Amino acid sequence: MTEHTPNLGILYAEESGRGLTHPFFVLILNALKDEAASRGYDITFIHPGEGEDYVEHCRRSNVDGVCMVCVDFRTSQCKALAQSGVPCVTIDHIYRKTPAVLSDNETGVQKLVEYAIKKGHRRIAFVHGHDNSIVTRTRISQFHNTMDYHNLPVPPEYLRQGLYDDIALTRNIVLELLRLPERPTCILLPDDMAYLGAQEAAREMGMRIPEDISFGGYDGIPLTQAMTPRLTTIRQSCEDIGSMAARRLIDLIESPDTASRKANIFPVELIEGGTIGTV
Repeated sequence: MTEHTPNLGILYAEESGRGLTHPFFVLILNALKDEAASRGYDITFIHPGEGEDYVEHCRRSNVDGVCMVCVDFRTSQCKALAQSGVPCVTIDHIYRKTPAVLSDNETGVQKLVEYAIKKGHRRIAFVHGHDNSIVTRTRISQFHNTMDYHNLPVPPEYLRQGLYDDIALTRNIVLELLRLPERPTCILLPDDMAYLGAQEAAREMGMRIPEDISFGGYDGIPLTQAMTPRLTTIRQSCEDIGSMAARRLIDLIESPDTASRKANIFPVELIEGGTIGTV
């Protein structure tokens, strides 16, 4: 009989189509892989077929536990997996009694908004990602809270739903914002990749960054730190998130009775680039 090699399953359904080339999640997954390997675990990506039961698929794949990342956590399949008894850890979502690893999104949005306010901006718009995750809902809530704290209005047209990692959609939304009779002076984007679409929209409108329009991002990926002007953004600790997710899942597999179920929330860092100017 072949000896079983410990194996972590990764349930990953990144919706933009970038898959493992996604500039943010690839950093998390690489750190998770390295940590798992250091503990003697292999990695298997879980790909249930359409309509296939997640729990049965994971058991049939002979994985010892599952890390759920970049999936629609609201689905009955994901909820059932988290409650199935199969050891599970989530990234960027919190289920009751399931260990979770995520960034401090409240502080991240607060830092970004207050940096723009410090630069003199009062008309600040927020293009957020899909609202099917606790991350997005937390960011929207904190945006409102921070603007309210500083007695700044948020016109309904300044809060726009986009999608994470969708450059073309962001371009279209930013164009609409820039064509408003009273346009925002600063637009916060759902993630760093969105800056490519925002930059294109600004060029189409003949606007300079940051002299005519300012942008803020989220994630801190290397690409937008190499662009001109360099993106002002919030850096998340991708490597720490990935490593911790692997450690939490392995602890849950090896010591289920004593492993903690509390969430790990990592601090974030404001990167002062050149895309939020002074007004």
